Order: sequence, then C-alpha cells, then structure tokens
Amino acid sequence: MFRSKLPQVETTIFTVMTNLANTYEAINLAQGFPGFDCYPYLQDLVAEYMQKGYNQYAPMHGVGLLRQRIEEKSKNLYGVNFDMETEITVVSGATEALFVAITTVVQPGDEVIVLEPAYDSYVPAIQLSGGLPVYVQLHAKDFSVDWQQVKDAISERTKAIIINNPHNPGGYVWKKADFETLSELIGEREIYIISDEVYDHILFDERKHLSPCMFESLQQKTFVCGSLGKTFHVTGWKIGYCLAPVQLTKEFRKIHQYVTFSTATPFQFALADFMVDPTRYLHVGEFYESKRNLFLKGLRETKFKFTPAEGSFFQTVSYGHLSKEADYELAKKMTVQAKVAAIPVSSFYHEKKDHKQLRFCFAKEDDVLEEAVDRLIDFSRHIR
Repeated sequence: MFRSKLPQVETTIFTVMTNLANTYEAINLAQGFPGFDCYPYLQDLVAEYMQKGYNQYAPMHGVGLLRQRIEEKSKNLYGVNFDMETEITVVSGATEALFVAITTVVQPGDEVIVLEPAYDSYVPAIQLSGGLPVYVQLHAKDFSVDWQQVKDAISERTKAIIINNPHNPGGYVWKKADFETLSELIGEREIYIISDEVYDHILFDERKHLSPCMFESLQQKTFVCGSLGKTFHVTGWKIGYCLAPVQLTKEFRKIHQYVTFSTATPFQFALADFMVDPTRYLHVGEFYESKRNLFLKGLRETKFKFTPAEGSFFQTVSYGHLSKEADYELAKKMTVQAKVAAIPVSSFYHEKKDHKQLRFCFAKEDDVLEEAVDRLIDFSRHIR
C-alpha cells in the first residue's frame, strides 16, 4: 500500500477560498497576491533580456548582478555586509528558501519551534526532514510573541526556531526587545533561526525593519529568507533569496542545487537592472500603507474589531463579539452572500484553533478595496 509522506496535508485553504471566490464571482481578498501589475519598465526589461538571448540556465547560486543588488539592498536595509559570492543565494521563491533552510539544519528527531498562527509551508518541510514541530501560540490580540511559552518550549532537542517578521497573517512587526529576548534564550545553544522576511519593505507608521542578522549574537545562526516577488509585485515570477553566513550558505547550496538548481534567467537580469535605483524598494512601504489606510477607513464603518496591521499586506479582523460561528463557515458564507473572500485564521493553526478572526489581503486596486468594504459594511451588520 502506498504511504503518503504528508498524510495530513490536504488542499490549501488559499486554493479553497480562491476557487469559491471564482465560483461566486466574489472579490478575492483571500489569497495573498497583488491585484495590480508590476511596473511596465520592469516588463520591458524582461522582454529585452529574452530578446538578447538570456534564456538558458542561470548560475546555480544566482546571476551575479542580481546577487550584487541584493548585497546592496541588504546593506541599505540591515546595515549588514553579506558577501554576494559566499553568503547570498537566489532561489525560486521564498518558499524554496524556507524549505531548503529547514532541510539544511533539521535532522530526524530534531525539534523546531513554530510560532502560530504560521504560514503553511513551515511544518511540512520540518516533517519531510524527520523533524518534530513544537508549537507556540502568539498572543491572539496583536500576534506578539509570548516569550515565556517560547522559553518553556526550548529543549535539548531544539534545532531551530522559525520566525516571520512582518507577520502573516497578523501583521505584527518585531521590536528590538523581541530580538534581545530571543538572543538571551538561545545563548550559546546550537539553535538556528530561520527568518521569513518576505514583507521586509512593507512596514507602516514609520516602523523600521529589524532582522536577527542585525544582532551580533544571532547573525552566525540565521538564515534570512526574502522575496523580490512580494517587493516588486511579481509573485508569479517566484524570485526569492537566502542570506546566511558562509558555512550555512555552503550547506544550503548543496540542497538548493537538487531542488531547483537555478531560477529563471531573464527575470534575474531584469530585476538586477531595476534595482539599480534603491527608491524602487525603499518606498514600497509607503505605497502599501496608503492601501492599508484606505481599507481601515472602510473597516471602521463595519462591526468588525481590529488592531491595525503594523506590516505585511494583510489585515485581520475579529468578529467574536458578533457571532460564535466558526471562522471557516463564516468565511464561506461571506464569500457567497457578500461576495468578498477572506481566509479564516484558524487555517494557520495546526489544531485549527478558532479565535473568530478573518484575514484580508489589501494589496488590491483602490476601487476594489472600496467596493469590498461597502459589501463588508452591510454583511457585518447581519452577522449573528
């Protein structure tokens, strides 16, 4: 009899809700992708490089010019010098970066701390490596870290901690005190940090992005997993990267070469040219902040409760004061009746813990957000 390596894995909630949105012609604020196109100049650059014949395999660790731009970007963002030859690897999306980083450090029987609610790719990667996920729940109200729970979860078998900053689905942005506490808890232990930072440029209200690689005590133990697709509105290109110290990068690349080997060549050259001007990524947060603010202005007219997202392009809302209905059922009902699709936050918990919360993606055109809010205002008034 065939034995599944991931018997518990079913169709993702993102696919389920997107299919439902398509069936009922609903506004899709469920799946996390921009509802607008990338810069036309960036498209022109891709076409130019295709026409010039840059259509064969790229170097395994990434096109040199793009790694140079990521080196410059990391210096701008983190103030840390990553060497483009030995510490920066271009991969096919941040999900690959996360998978390979987890696979690099996790051996059978190792424990990996997962902060829930969590992005759905973490746990399958841990399990495929024979590791054991150890779950720690974030504070339900604002998705900040319960550090006492983290301390209690660390054991002699802990090999890694996965962090996500800014957080999806909650929008929480880590503070300096968070990293200082993390450093104290890890100390001299051989515990690695796999840092999911795909929304590193999408922070609001003058917040600054912090990464464990910026802290000397954590730098040599950290894999930074990033996404150029999220930053430049080209999620379908699947261009990600991993920043890690030399020895970790050496081991990371051993596995990467047998996963995808290399990433689409003309996209890499186009992005390298596009990133010559740092303002193209340094002001992304301002662009998304205006969309968050527009969405929040409308949400204030609904009966939902919420804490404004500090980063990412997601906003969660609570409805427990209105109804005891399961979030999955309410999300389906909202898609069918109000024709607005969202993600039930219970989907980000391994035991489907239901705090009566929904996640909306506001990376959409302004008129789409305004129409969605108009529908949500009416729907929220009839929740029972």
